[in-house]
Amino acid sequence: MNKIITLTMNPVVDKDTSVAGIVPNKKLRCKTPVYYAGGGGINVSRALKNLGCRSLCMYLSGGPMGMHLQQLISNNNIEQKVVPIEGWTRENLSVTDTNTQLQYRFVVPGPIVKKEEWKEVLTLLEENLQKDDFLVASGKLPPKMPTDFYVQVSKITDKKEAKLVMDTSGEALLPSMKANIFLMKPNLGELSNILHVASISAMELEPLAKRLLEEISCKVLVVSLGAKGALWATKNEIEYIPAPTVHQKSTIGAGDSMVAGMVFCLSHGKSLGEAVKYGVACGTAATLHPGTQLCNKEDADNLYVWIENNSVKKTKKIPKLI
Repeated sequence: MNKIITLTMNPVVDKDTSVAGIVPNKKLRCKTPVYYAGGGGINVSRALKNLGCRSLCMYLSGGPMGMHLQQLISNNNIEQKVVPIEGWTRENLSVTDTNTQLQYRFVVPGPIVKKEEWKEVLTLLEENLQKDDFLVASGKLPPKMPTDFYVQVSKITDKKEAKLVMDTSGEALLPSMKANIFLMKPNLGELSNILHVASISAMELEPLAKRLLEEISCKVLVVSLGAKGALWATKNEIEYIPAPTVHQKSTIGAGDSMVAGMVFCLSHGKSLGEAVKYGVACGTAATLHPGTQLCNKEDADNLYVWIENNSVKKTKKIPKLI
């Protein structure tokens, strides 16, 4: 099995609580909060741990909240490499109104990261990546970081002959399209931004996915369709994977769970089709639980069986253009 390293440039401590009714200008008596280590790559490492798979979790950490983050990851028994920074790690808040079961998510920007701090990340990647390893670069970049940072990361994965799995958004999204990517997982909104279109209909999705693969250096494109599943494509194949309908309690970390499921399968030598099906199963499994608990293996395995039995559309070959 190949090693998996996750990279989180803008990690977070997620605080999750609930209250009976959200109204303005009044003290709201919340339940005792539960804290989770968060941020794209950290969530992927946590989901991999839930699936029984080891990973090396690499991230930036600063201030008292950064110390709290390190302790939370240690409590999960996940191997970690920390790059200390002067700025303080951020904290996000999720509040569920128990009267309506609606969830409110308050997300703050991260700290300013100095050049010598993010350069240290590149040095650590050089030291730890080996041939055929998977590097999962997931999440937004902190404010004012070079938007082409993931392009610099891809030069290291190329040099080490490792596989870059990328799932980012925000200002880094478009510059990152110049990277050499093994697998990327945009949602429909992100795909629209990349292709400079206002929206994407069901009829347009397949040709637009194919077009993107012709324009950028990416071997596998997996478009997340939320509760509807996913579409995966290479230059020669394309397939739609449906998702089972479930009662969602939280969507936080569903995309990260999906990435974890795919990388878990690929690191064990499974096919792309199997990997994406299991990724959809893991993403769906994450929504069954409140807060940022992510997927668990029992739910993911059960949902995978449903997906296997309901994937009526088989993988189709894309004819080569003459």
